[in-house]
Amino acid sequence: MRNILITGGTGFIGSNLSAQLSSLGCNVRILRRQSSDLRAVHGIIAEHCIGDLRDRASVQRAMGGCDTVFHTAAIVTFARSKKKLQHEVNVIGTRNVVDACLETNVERLIHTSSVAAVGHPCEGELATETTPFNWGMQSGYKLSKYLAEQEVLSGVAKGLNAVIVNPSVVIGERDIHMHGGQLIREVRRGLVPFYIDGGMNVVYVGDVVKGHILAAQNGRKGERYILSGHNMTHREIFRRTAELIGGQSPRMKLPISMLRFGAGVVEAVCNVVGIEPLISSDLVAGAGLYNWFSNDKARDELGFGVTPFDETILAAYKWYVQNGIL
Repeated sequence: MRNILITGGTGFIGSNLSAQLSSLGCNVRILRRQSSDLRAVHGIIAEHCIGDLRDRASVQRAMGGCDTVFHTAAIVTFARSKKKLQHEVNVIGTRNVVDACLETNVERLIHTSSVAAVGHPCEGELATETTPFNWGMQSGYKLSKYLAEQEVLSGVAKGLNAVIVNPSVVIGERDIHMHGGQLIREVRRGLVPFYIDGGMNVVYVGDVVKGHILAAQNGRKGERYILSGHNMTHREIFRRTAELIGGQSPRMKLPISMLRFGAGVVEAVCNVVGIEPLISSDLVAGAGLYNWFSNDKARDELGFGVTPFDETILAAYKWYVQNGIL
């Protein structure tokens, strides 16, 4: 693992991965669009290659001379209006990456999937790598990540040496678009008056980056590894975050039925006015569930480790403040 291509290298996970691999002495190349926001990669030593996942030729050019590819690029949105674009990038784009890896004889592909591609567990259980996808064929982001994995596995069947990693809700530095970090911003501003039943898993971006590198070094061909951190209820996450950074913890519980009704209204209005909704029916599809995951396989086979929740929140918050994002 010496000459490396990172798709989505200007994104949240990709930028942190670029920084870490560059510091380890690897030759890092980033595939990005001409219009990509470069704030997250400021100060990182890496070659920039302009292209688009939907353009197979540009993907193949970017791989020239690379022995390892980290495919982190994806469209993360729950807006129905972006469903076509999301499929083109997340699914067809992954197919282009897989085909290019096979054609250029890349030694190793690490595909960044998501726990969104893993099914939700039965009540009282933790989802694992073998939990079947059960979100339905109409879901947006979740389905696109699941179908992208099928493209990778299709490449494995043709001889591609690929490993899949499935991060949970990632929080940490360089999250300029506030994906997982949105909860920090909303709690700090006191904009979370309610909480809902259920829970999720939160993981530090530094652990996810290490998990990617460990997967490249030790992962078994064709296997997937859940890179998850702390299983917590929504109420616990908001309460502890407020205690750590200030802000307001939600005090009232919002019924799931009301949340789903509100999401439908917001989505309908936003579709009419042509803006992306902050909340959508796809986003709240798992509301009320305990979407908790086991990272035992990653721990046992890769040596994956987990940073404490408090350190995760404080690291992200410090970076947001220092960079004027919060």
